[in-house]
Amino acid sequence: MKITKYLKFKFLLLIVALCSANVTAQKGNVEGVISDENGIYVPGATVLIPALKKGSVSDFNGHFSLVDIPEGSYILKITYLGYADVEQNVTVVSGRTASVSIYIEPKSFELDGVEVISYGLGSQAKALNTQKNNINITSVVSTDQIGKFPDANIGDAVKRIPGITMQVDQGEARNIIVRGLSPQLNSVTLNGSRIPSAEGDNRNVQMDLIPADMIQSIEVSKAITPDMDADALGGAVNLITRTSPQGFRLSSTLGSGINFITDKGIINGSFLVGDRSKNKKFGYMISASYNNNDFGSDNVEAEWADEFEYYTGVDDLDGEPILESVDVDPYTKEFQQRKYLVQRIRRSFSANMDYKFNANNAVYLKTIYNWRDDRENRFRLKSEILDAEDIEQGDFTVLNSRLTRFPAEHARETKGGTSEGRNKNRRLEDQRMQNYSLGGKHLLGSLKLDWMASFAKASEERLNERYVSFESEYSVLNDNSNPRFPLYIAEDNADADIANFEYKEITEENQFTKEEDFNVFVNFEVPSDFFNKGDGSIKFGARARIKSKLRDNNFFEFDLEDQYATLDILPTKDLSNSDFLAGSQYLIGSFADEKWLANLDLVDGESIPDEFLRKNYNVDENVFAGYVMTNQKLSEKLDLLLGLRLETTKVTATGNRIADEEDLKGEITKESSYTNLMPGLHLKYSASDATILRFAWTNTLARPNYADLVPSVDVVSGDEEIILGNPELEATTSVNFDLMAEHYFNNVGLLSGGAFYKNIDNFIYTFIGETTDDTYGLGTNGYNLFQPLNGEGASIFGAEFAFQRQLNFLPGFAKNLSLYLNYTFITSSASGIMNEDGDERESVDLPNTTPNTFNASLAYNDKKFSARLSGNFSDSYVDELGGNDFEDRYYDTQFFLDFNATYKVNGNLSLYADLNNITDQPLRYFQGVKNRTQQIEYYGQRLTFGLKYDLFKK
Repeated sequence: MKITKYLKFKFLLLIVALCSANVTAQKGNVEGVISDENGIYVPGATVLIPALKKGSVSDFNGHFSLVDIPEGSYILKITYLGYADVEQNVTVVSGRTASVSIYIEPKSFELDGVEVISYGLGSQAKALNTQKNNINITSVVSTDQIGKFPDANIGDAVKRIPGITMQVDQGEARNIIVRGLSPQLNSVTLNGSRIPSAEGDNRNVQMDLIPADMIQSIEVSKAITPDMDADALGGAVNLITRTSPQGFRLSSTLGSGINFITDKGIINGSFLVGDRSKNKKFGYMISASYNNNDFGSDNVEAEWADEFEYYTGVDDLDGEPILESVDVDPYTKEFQQRKYLVQRIRRSFSANMDYKFNANNAVYLKTIYNWRDDRENRFRLKSEILDAEDIEQGDFTVLNSRLTRFPAEHARETKGGTSEGRNKNRRLEDQRMQNYSLGGKHLLGSLKLDWMASFAKASEERLNERYVSFESEYSVLNDNSNPRFPLYIAEDNADADIANFEYKEITEENQFTKEEDFNVFVNFEVPSDFFNKGDGSIKFGARARIKSKLRDNNFFEFDLEDQYATLDILPTKDLSNSDFLAGSQYLIGSFADEKWLANLDLVDGESIPDEFLRKNYNVDENVFAGYVMTNQKLSEKLDLLLGLRLETTKVTATGNRIADEEDLKGEITKESSYTNLMPGLHLKYSASDATILRFAWTNTLARPNYADLVPSVDVVSGDEEIILGNPELEATTSVNFDLMAEHYFNNVGLLSGGAFYKNIDNFIYTFIGETTDDTYGLGTNGYNLFQPLNGEGASIFGAEFAFQRQLNFLPGFAKNLSLYLNYTFITSSASGIMNEDGDERESVDLPNTTPNTFNASLAYNDKKFSARLSGNFSDSYVDELGGNDFEDRYYDTQFFLDFNATYKVNGNLSLYADLNNITDQPLRYFQGVKNRTQQIEYYGQRLTFGLKYDLFKK
């Protein structure tokens, strides 16, 4: 508290001193907006007054300001990669702010005496100019630049950026990994305001919730500055929504398509309309998007074991069965076949407005509402080897150390919902994310002031999620001859008849998770040229973020065994299909019909606390921050940014104390707080107008997942397990070093390369151990213990390379080709990770660090036609650490190949087509070694096509 009051006092003194120092100065200001030939704002443009060696860079709204300018007439020079230079006269009057509006035009290039015209590079130019003029290390893309259309989510766009890997869910890019660090270690913001997460057990932001056509550009800061939130250990991703244009703009898209896995259609559409009033004071942009996608997936899963025991038929003196071990090769102890049928409807609406009172004062309102319905039916055949005491000598077969036959229990399960409301016989996952931001920008003499207050909310609701399961027991032939495609086959087909599957359970679950964020920040900036090089500033400010997270689930079981004794008496559907994408050998069989399940009148169910008590919690997290930094020119070529950020975090977490899974003993509330002081340094050396060298030293952090902080204690006597929360978890911190070199081509291109190093402390992992006493209750000695803990330390070293340019030096039509390449290499190590025996593991990679990622795109653009073939590769990596090497879970190699084409009918109307996942890349996990599949899920290809209309008026 004393530190916070001290910072406020110092900030107030600084503001008063700086403002009073400029009251009597005979100087004025210049502000303005830069737009392209279509009236769309231009970010990253360099604005210079050569006579004063004083400059600025336009922001994402195309706005710039130059303060503390002596009275007089000057020439403003605007330079922009890929566009012709512009000069404009401006007169500065003391005590006033001069306003200008500037339009720039694309330029053609002359190559060997021949004029070369570039097509389709406008959005690429905007991205590269922003990246070039930022003082910190960033990657910037426009959603149009990478050739994506309105049916794609923003995750599909982000995965093209160097150093970015996306984790896939149901065939769509969902969770973002930046420079090899887990999704919860990175921040995702919308117009600078933190996006809340609807995930119940982590901080991941669902990137597939936001349609790509609602976003104007994406900026990934890989080395953050002190005026940014520090909880971006891997990086900070800022999504910038579309803003009001300088003139009228109307755009709409109407499309359709097909998913080849289900042969069902796709519907998508979008529109945006924006304009500015005649006096240019008021502007607006309204946009909406709709996508209806009916698809599915074919899935096989397995769990492997390397130990096998059976019952000898003899009991010990205590009556316990005596077991005998058999040496066997790894085998599948559990096997599943799954069929998913999914309908995903994504809607989004945005309304953005701004009002300019005068040259010194403007305010804006930015709003967005995203709503996704995810309807799912899942049909699962789950088989698992019997417990050792239930297997006798003649029940199994071992050939050459391979366990080829054994008895197993089997369950046929249908997942669905109700027939009422919006469920439509399926499990409905209703996810919503909304953000409302009010802000302003002001010039008070030579003091720049900007502020913003925002409210954001994310929620996930899953009501009336129903499961019906029937079980049987029979012997299987275990085929592990190809461990990439494990298989169980009934030893006797008659045993697998659905008439032998008896009622197990019918359940209904309700889940609700929400996170609410209130953010407010204010920034001040004043000119301060320490080294008399014409430019320099001091910037300082404060931020508060008030966050709450709630999860509230329940679970009921219904006893309907008398009515539905066996599966064969129900309405069923046979889902066996020789076109099952994992292979024709997987014949999944028959299941209870989802419509029958939906129409059951389920009343008077028995509450099952062990299914939800541990999951429910309430967490409040308040973060207060202040910073100060300076941006100075040390010479004509060298720029410096130096600063310090202070963040204080207070957490209040409430969970449940549970005994025997279902006996609620009461609530536990724990409070914790910590403060982090994080300095930062950025150097930018402009070797020439086209070549830049960058260095950064930054300090960042990542806060623990909410579910990990909950002080819950769950003793599961039946499984001899104890699951603990850990409110004493410390935030993960990292010291980061970055070095980057960039060369920009005049024809809008880039060649860059660099290296980075992260020294991480207190990373979090799940410890799997064993209790040594009865601390958690009588008889709990020897139970398996699961708890999130801080590891000692980890390090990451990586290198990045990127190349993109138009190949206009080639002859003929080939001059319209362009190439986009990037590659990232990462190596990591972690210490302080304990195995199940309590010993420290050696040579362990930090989870979610991808050794190699690669993007390649070959595009063709002429006046009418454009096409792009894009590939995205990511290497395998450790996804989750088990109790030992054998149990570690890995995310497998992925290679996606997509094709896009567009044809311009005229200046406003175009046709497009998009073929996704040409390689039919599955989602695959493996256990321990690469050929040992733990999960493999196929989605098939997707084709979309449609019309797009654009109208621009300046």
